[in-house]
Amino acid sequence: MEYSPPRPSPCCRKKKALLLSIMLFIWIFVLYSCVGPCSTGVLLDRDRDGAPVSAASERTERADLLSRLRWEDVEYEEPGAARGAASRDLLLSDEPEPRAPEPSSMSSFSNGAGSKKLPQAIIIGVKKGGTRALLEFLRVHPDIRAVGAEPHFFDRNYDNGLEWYRDLMPKTLEGQITMEKTPSYFVTKEAPARISAMSRDTKLIVVVRDPVTRAISDYTQTLSKKPDIPSFESLTFKNRTTGLIDTSWSAIQIGIYAKHLDNWLQYFPMEQILFVSGERLISDPAGELGRVQDFLGLKRIITDKHFYFNQTKGFPCLKKAEGSSKPHCLGKTKGRTHPDIRPEVVRRLRDFYRPFNMKFYQMTAHNFGWD
Repeated sequence: MEYSPPRPSPCCRKKKALLLSIMLFIWIFVLYSCVGPCSTGVLLDRDRDGAPVSAASERTERADLLSRLRWEDVEYEEPGAARGAASRDLLLSDEPEPRAPEPSSMSSFSNGAGSKKLPQAIIIGVKKGGTRALLEFLRVHPDIRAVGAEPHFFDRNYDNGLEWYRDLMPKTLEGQITMEKTPSYFVTKEAPARISAMSRDTKLIVVVRDPVTRAISDYTQTLSKKPDIPSFESLTFKNRTTGLIDTSWSAIQIGIYAKHLDNWLQYFPMEQILFVSGERLISDPAGELGRVQDFLGLKRIITDKHFYFNQTKGFPCLKKAEGSSKPHCLGKTKGRTHPDIRPEVVRRLRDFYRPFNMKFYQMTAHNFGWD
């Protein structure tokens, strides 16, 4: 006789099916609950805006900041490129317009380690003074994060609103400073009130340079783009015979520093404004960077060891970044050879600027030695 196993009753089959259904439901519930937190690991901390940040992520971010220099926005040029021996133009301010960020209701919050904040310090001027060089030198500091392109928020893009502006900023960790630079702010009438409305505690940095040299540098930049413009001399004078200077020309007007500073002092105390010498930024970059670091309340990390002087370009460059065998200089557009200007034109310009320079020295309690 063949043996046949007993068949389960319909009741038993229903119980097994119910048990399997319950187990499947529990498994799906547990999986769904773990998708968020389990995917990011154990959360040990939160950033200032309340978004979770893993301890491992924060340690990695800080290590990256301390171990590398930021060069994504710096034009690179090998040292030793052939250049002329004439006067040099250190700085360009023909920056591209920043791209408008995608609209997002979470624009001010972090997405990973750090969060986007409005700048606590701004380089507000002056055009052709050395602002790009200063910003790139400052970005070596692990506690400074700066946007690369000039935002032009307080002069051209103010209607876009503060959230648009914040979205342009890089993420920062606790204790780091967010910065930007737009040299045209210094000569924009509305800029002081607008920055003050954002934050009265904003620290302002102005890189100033001999206004005569600055005007020639400004003209040189324009000439490189528009070779058919009139001569420097014809743009400088309203009347060549009388020697009357045309102050409506922006290249001349920007250098009347005392006039522009007076506008800023209506909204900010002098102790919140630092004036950096464009000449000393070339001759003693570490010294000027020391003053800037002190002004920002940061440890003096950027020192002489970070610089070497490039004889062919005529200004200092940063030494190699960690992990790289190449030094970094501002690119080919930095250091244009100035056109020859008649000594008589230069003399008349110096005579024109002298009283304004004297006033500026009094206002800042510093003699920049331009006369």
